[in-house]
Order: sequence, then C-alpha cells, then structure tokens
Amino acid sequence: MHAYRSHTCGALRLADADKDVRLSGWVHRKRDLGGVLFIDLRDHYGITQLVANPGSPAFALFERLRAESVVSVEGKVVARVAETVNKELATGEIEVRCVSAEILGAAEELPLPVFGEPDYPEEIRLKYRFLDLRREKLHKSILLRSQVISSLRRRMIDQGFTEFQTPILTASSPEGARDFLVPSRLHPGKFYALPQAPQQFKQLLMVAGFDKYFQIAPCFRDEDARADRSPGEFYQLDFEMSFVTQEDVFNAIGPVLAGVFEEFGNGKRVTPANEFPRIPYAEAISKYGSDKPDLRNPLVLADVSEHFRGGGFGLFARILEKPKHAVWAIPAPNGGSRAFADRMNSWAQGEGQPGLGYIFWREGEEGGAGPIAKNIGPEKAEAIRTQLGLKVGDAAFFVAGDPAVFYKFAGLARNKVADELNLSDKDQFKFCWIVDFPMYEWSEEEKRIDFSHNPFSMPNFDHEKFLALDVNDRDTIENITAFQYDIVCNGVELSSGAIRNHKPEIMIKAFEIAGYGKEVVEEKFGGMLNAFRYGAPPHGGSAPGVDRIVMLLAGVDNIREVIVFPFNQQAQDLMMNAPGEVTPKQLKELHIRVVEQQKT
Repeated sequence: MHAYRSHTCGALRLADADKDVRLSGWVHRKRDLGGVLFIDLRDHYGITQLVANPGSPAFALFERLRAESVVSVEGKVVARVAETVNKELATGEIEVRCVSAEILGAAEELPLPVFGEPDYPEEIRLKYRFLDLRREKLHKSILLRSQVISSLRRRMIDQGFTEFQTPILTASSPEGARDFLVPSRLHPGKFYALPQAPQQFKQLLMVAGFDKYFQIAPCFRDEDARADRSPGEFYQLDFEMSFVTQEDVFNAIGPVLAGVFEEFGNGKRVTPANEFPRIPYAEAISKYGSDKPDLRNPLVLADVSEHFRGGGFGLFARILEKPKHAVWAIPAPNGGSRAFADRMNSWAQGEGQPGLGYIFWREGEEGGAGPIAKNIGPEKAEAIRTQLGLKVGDAAFFVAGDPAVFYKFAGLARNKVADELNLSDKDQFKFCWIVDFPMYEWSEEEKRIDFSHNPFSMPNFDHEKFLALDVNDRDTIENITAFQYDIVCNGVELSSGAIRNHKPEIMIKAFEIAGYGKEVVEEKFGGMLNAFRYGAPPHGGSAPGVDRIVMLLAGVDNIREVIVFPFNQQAQDLMMNAPGEVTPKQLKELHIRVVEQQKT
C-alpha cells in the first residue's frame, strides 16, 4: 500500500465496502456524537467521512487535533445505513472506520475558517490566501480556470493556430496604460518594460510568415484595480492571423468563445457563434449608453428631444437650445408608480446627479403623471408613451444635456431600472460584437486629438485621403472609424481587437494626427516599422481576457475570486509582502538611488 494513500478522499464508493484503505488529507471538520468522533477528511478530490471510536488510537489523536491539520489514516470502508447516507457527497454512501492515524502536519489556530463560506475581510483572505484557497467555492473557481484555459488552448489548436511565447522583458511603449519598468544592470540608466500586451511581437510573427499565432499571454499594466480588472497582471487569449478580413477574425474566435461558454456554462443559454449581433459603437452608445452593453437587459434608450423643443418643460427646452444637446428616455415597463419614480430619483442623486426626471402613466389619468407630464401636457406625454411603446402602468425616466457627457449615466440608469424591475433574463450568456470604433477622440484634459482605442488599427478611411489629411481638421478626424472591434458578454468587455495598420506610411500618419512625430514613432516602434518595410501581410486578431471569461462562468462579481494569488486593490501582495524594499547593494548594482518622498 502507498505510504500516504491507497485512494483519494473523493474516490471511495459503495462497491469499496470491506476494503482496507489508507487516506490522507485535511481535517475539514469533526463532530462528537455520543462519544463517537465523526471526521470529514478533505483533499483536492473530495471529502470522506471517518469514524473514530472511543479507546482507539485514532480517537485520542483526533480528539486533540485542530481543524485543517493534515493526517494520514488507515481503516476499513463500511456502508452507511440508509438514514445516514449523505446524497450531497459523492462518497456519501460509505464511511471509513479508523484503525490508526498519523499527524502529517499539525495546524495552529486558524486566522479564518475553511469550513463553510462565511464572508471574511479581504485583507485577511489575501494574507492567508493558501487557506482561502482551501475553501470549496474558491477552490472550484480556480479549478474551473485551469479547465477553461485547457479548453481554449485545445480549441485554438484544433483551428490550426500555433502557440508561441513572446518576450516578457521588452521596450516601453505608449500603449495607453503605465508600464512596469525593470532597470537594467548591464546598461546603466536604461530600463526594460513588462509587456502591456504582446501586440508588436504578435504582429512581427505575422510579418515573419507564421500564419496563425496564439498564446495564453501574461500582460502587465500599472493601473488601478476594479471589480473586473486586476492591478498589475492579467492573462489573455492572445491571437493573430494573416491575410484576413474582420469577418475572418469573427469566424475564428466566435466558435471558440461560444464553445467554452457552452462547455462550462452549467446549462445556461449561449448566443450561437454565428449569431453574435454586430453593433456599431455609435449605436451602442445611443441605444444602451455603453460600448459594453448587457443585452440580457431588453431596455433601449430613445432620443425624445423633439417632444421638448420650444417650451412646455422649461429646463429641457433651454438645454435643447445648445447645439448637439438632447433629451434621452429610459423606458420602465411596470414601473408606473410614484414610489418607484421617487426611488430612482434618490438613486440618481446618490450617483452625483441633480435628479432623474420622469413620467408615469396610470389608469384613468389623461396623459401622464408627474411634474414633467403636467408641464408638457397630455398630448406630448402621450406621444412619448407611443414612441417608447409603453402602456398604462409603465414609466419613463429622462436625462438631458450633452450626450457625450451624460451617456454613461443613462446607461447606468438603464441597468438600474432593469435590475429593480427584474426585466433581465439572467439565465444566459448574451454575446455581441461592438464594431466601427472611432479612430480618434478629443482629449479635453490635454486639449488634443488622441487615439480612442488601439493605435495599431487600420483606419476605415480611403488611404490616399488619409495621408493627405490636415492634422488640424478635427471635424474629419473625429469622424474616422477604424477596423476595431470588441467582444462583449453580459455587459463585460472580454476583448478588444483590430485589423492592423500594416503600412508604414499610414502608421506614421496615424501617429502624427495623435501628436507623435515621426522620430517618436521610429524610436518607439522602429522594430515593427522596419519589419513592415520588408513586406507585411494584412493581418488582425484579438485577445479575450481569460480572467473575465472565468469570472463570468464562475458567477462571481470580483475578478480576484478567479485568480490564484491576486493583488489587493492597492496592487499589493499581502501574502508575500510585495512590493517590498531591496538592499542598498541591489540598488547599487542597478545604478538606482531611491529618493524619499517629502512629507506634506
């Protein structure tokens, strides 16, 4: 018999009754029932119930042992009587009567419980992550992550993609987020950067003649944490293809993602790969108030400006006097009560807004109810109801001003209404493509044109006219779209991608429009530009986020619940005490001096 186990804690079944076995694992919990000890022994594979009778060596050992101690036991498998069968456990029809037991690793008093799933402060959970990972729900989520990655890899290989590894130490580049810098010992004063993404390398692989590349790529960005974004590092299914159109990219990755969600989605409906809706960016903003819309929510925003022009409700009429200003409506089926309207108004104020205008329609009342309805009159209130396709018992909420400023709040209000009224069908994974992103946007903070998405994208604009563009022609520039696209599922952006700009003269012009001189482009992207000068194929790809895919499949709201050893929100590893100080000798070798921050 093996030194530690003849079976795992999830292996024994009724057919194993009367066998002599050896098991090893953690003491999950123990119960004293009438002087007999019942111990749940847990390992990676499951739980087996042990029984230790008074007077036995095993009883004495378990009586003094703390939960989460590691033990090895020998005993006999016996069938449980019918009334004690545990149908929740795969091993629930048997138990092991202990003959002997040995402590392999005694546990001290626990800083957090492993049995059960109680809420515990995140700081404690991250500091003792090795204990947190023993908890059933988190353990399953990490296993799911491994299975999802394996499935993604298999599906990509089956489609003819080849896996490559790209460098971790590379050059710093202006890709939109802060780099993590690594000082060079051999080259004083110079730094490597950890890659924000393998963007340039995967494009160079296409130039090198490798037709279909992928990798499960680690990426590094020095940015703040969010619920759906881990600070520091994350993983993505990075891929690139040569001689492809946007449609070819969609046809390649759609079946991979739909297949993985069907495989691990616990029976939830999944949008078929060939039915992912294609929603232009401008349409997504105007209909959903977001470029990552949750299509489980059936509500669609509507421009109702014409009903408010020229008077009636003075506030909205004055707002509409300014160019580009509008009034948008959020329909609220079954929300037609003053109590709900007041609740939404209070929510809006909690979001930093002055309030949320509304109309609701109720039985026996001409037009609509509420201050706005009284100001605009029954004819216009009825016209709004008709435009929105609403009925008696429904409501509508309004936001007004510059849509470029208020659209995000309108999107939040759309989701809030759907959640409050239980309008969304949550039992599905609803995918879509967001396409036709603007190539550029005006940065109000820096008072200049900047890239809005991916600087390496091919502009969807006549190439000769693009090269002749005046860099000060804001009206034309801000209306240029690019061959850029995002995959969105249930309101979560899974990936960004693009057909790449593979022509040096167009790339130089694209960066010139965004304020980067030719010399900067040559310095930062010289390797890729030089490669393009020696014959580059049209190519494109994308990079779905592995962490976000697993987060959706695991049904959790925080991305740290699907990462083995995550940072906290301050980008700290509380378990390993990183980042930490280094010795003066290390700093000297790297030609670095730390300047102490002055106290304010």
